[in-house]
Amino acid sequence: MGAAAVMALSACSVLEPDKIDYKTAGRGVSLEVPPDLTQLPGQSRYSVSGGAVTASGYQAGQVATQATGTQAAASTLADVQYKRDGTERWLHVSRSPDQLWSPVRDFWLENGFLLATDQANTGIMETDWAENRAKIPQDFIRNTVGKVFDSLYSTGERDRFRTRMERTADGGTDIYVTHRGMEEVYSSAAKDSTIWQPRARDPELEAEFLRRLMVRLGVSQEQSKAMIASGGGAATSATAAAPKTAALATVGGQPAVQVNEDFDRAWRRVGLALDRTGFTVEDRDRSRGTYFVRYVEPSVEKKEPGFFGKLFGSASKQLPTTKYQVVVRGDGAASVVTLQDGNGGPAPLADAQRIMRVLADELK
Repeated sequence: MGAAAVMALSACSVLEPDKIDYKTAGRGVSLEVPPDLTQLPGQSRYSVSGGAVTASGYQAGQVATQATGTQAAASTLADVQYKRDGTERWLHVSRSPDQLWSPVRDFWLENGFLLATDQANTGIMETDWAENRAKIPQDFIRNTVGKVFDSLYSTGERDRFRTRMERTADGGTDIYVTHRGMEEVYSSAAKDSTIWQPRARDPELEAEFLRRLMVRLGVSQEQSKAMIASGGGAATSATAAAPKTAALATVGGQPAVQVNEDFDRAWRRVGLALDRTGFTVEDRDRSRGTYFVRYVEPSVEKKEPGFFGKLFGSASKQLPTTKYQVVVRGDGAASVVTLQDGNGGPAPLADAQRIMRVLADELK
């Protein structure tokens, strides 16, 4: 975990609003940014990615679910609704994605992040990896040496957040925020080197940034806290009676995931699962039930050389990626998720088995 990370182990792990400080802009890539499954080479921390991609599902022909039905509870203020369905939380705003893009983008910049992905045409923006400096203990060493060598004093953790906007049938927008984390751990018994590995997502961080986003969109601090505390209202009996389950299956000779939810809810949950498991959604077409994604196997994830290696920097190489189509098909109260290759044909069996297993685990 490195000397700096060890010193940070005593930091408070309880999430509090004043314990969040991601103002890390201006620090170098080699010191601050852990590897990502889809990170571009070089100084991508200071660039806005988003090349030529289509957005057939986002700009045209997209018919999104109205989440104001009986399946999800909501708390509403002005044109901002805080919604919850089980452990899933999101915002519904009565404004178009075009109207929301700039204020949401400004929101992340104001909270200390730089954007690695900024694609209004697909409705996806994602922060670069950043460190929550508020987790660093303010002890004697930190208050003396740390002020001089601030960039070398680390928590050993990095976070990034993905925001996805879905246009809804009523002309509004559903906004989803998902968290991914990395942590630096020792890679040998001798503790002479470290690597970065994924750590569990933090639902409390997701909820806190949704709350802060509500404030940025016009809700007061007190009202936003009340909306989060209320949980969006009580879950309906229909939701409670149908626990979320997913199971691996075989459909047409191909691996699949069966979900005991209708298409609307399955589509939303699959989108969140993709956001949380390292997929890069390049496009989506809800009318066809298709997410167009890229995915990199965790086994080929880049490794960082550790604390001392970071002092001298290290070359980054672009990882191989493969394009797929994740297809959601509804059948009454149930849905089936399958994988196709980038051209819409059957995906390689080994790839389909691995990716369906990843999604099944996340959807359970």
